[in-house]
Amino acid sequence: MTTERAAAQNPDSVLDRFYGVIPAGGTGTRLWPLSRAAAPKFLHDLTGSGSTLIRATYDRLRPLCGGRTMVVTGIAHRRAVLKQLPEIEDRDLVLESEPKDSAAAIGLAAAILHQRDPDTIMGSFAADQVITPVEVFQEAVREAIHTAAQGYIVTIGIEPTHPSTGFGYIRAGAALDVPGAPTAHAVIEFVEKPSEEVALGYLESGSYSWNAGMFVAPVALMLKHLEANEPVLYEGLAEIAAAWDTPRRVEVARRVWPGLPKIAIDYAVAEPAAAAGDVAMIPGAFSWDDVGDFAAIGRLNPATENRELTVMGEGARVFSENASGIVVTDTKRVIALIGIKDVVIVDTPDALLVTTKEHAQEVKKAVEHLRASGDTDVL
Repeated sequence: MTTERAAAQNPDSVLDRFYGVIPAGGTGTRLWPLSRAAAPKFLHDLTGSGSTLIRATYDRLRPLCGGRTMVVTGIAHRRAVLKQLPEIEDRDLVLESEPKDSAAAIGLAAAILHQRDPDTIMGSFAADQVITPVEVFQEAVREAIHTAAQGYIVTIGIEPTHPSTGFGYIRAGAALDVPGAPTAHAVIEFVEKPSEEVALGYLESGSYSWNAGMFVAPVALMLKHLEANEPVLYEGLAEIAAAWDTPRRVEVARRVWPGLPKIAIDYAVAEPAAAAGDVAMIPGAFSWDDVGDFAAIGRLNPATENRELTVMGEGARVFSENASGIVVTDTKRVIALIGIKDVVIVDTPDALLVTTKEHAQEVKKAVEHLRASGDTDVL
């Protein structure tokens, strides 16, 4: 049992210790040419709600943390993020000079928050996820906060709807007796993306959930495991955090950040913590989508008026006859589809993508080819 668990505080004060963290990284290569390095998917409204993904993420967390929110993103996205989230204070906008994977991003947030208040409980939620209904998500996070206060790193496992081979899985163990968290379970292990046959077995067992990369944890416990498993990364993050709220912030971050190792938070913290018995899970009985490709956008934006074609884009000029699929357009060009099924068309001023829903996951190959051929102006 960890010392954090033994020293758990009064449940009534737990929610006041919560701080939201939004990692906003990646370029969403499977959503090219809509998502690009300068305007990744979290800066777009991909659901037709009128809200971008990062704005929706912030708004989901606000009732839980009262605006206590930190965003970790790339320097290139600073202006766009602040335009969409003007509430974020300068000290809570963590800018990466270059991507270093999730352990560095989440670990730095934990280190800064620990420097300010070691009793903080952080919750890390990616900027590019679509979640409904919001109220069910928020209740799961509340349970996660209460569980974290007992000395656990808590993940929210998504109830699988099909034997997906595109997600990692979480294997749940025995139920935990946590005040304020009736659905909390121990986590036995995290498992990698499986084959379809293995995924089917996971689904049938009822003991596995999708790993959506949501973590709620005491910052002290998060850093304890990071230090034990990735000491070089931990030391670098601690040095940056110590200077963060001082005039030396920029100088120290510029010097230390480029030399930090790249590793995912699952490998650096979650998996070894689970092996040590320090990870718990709250099942998430809400709809969740990481908008991984254009087929996902089609699911999230169903066709209207009994048509089989989803059309996105202000003033889109699309004609269809016996056609189905999705059209996303940023131009006023007329697009006519006749006798074609499950098509994906993305029309932008400088690039046109034509594929099918079946091959939507392969869009990243086009990005890789363009990068290799030097056509980076469209990336």
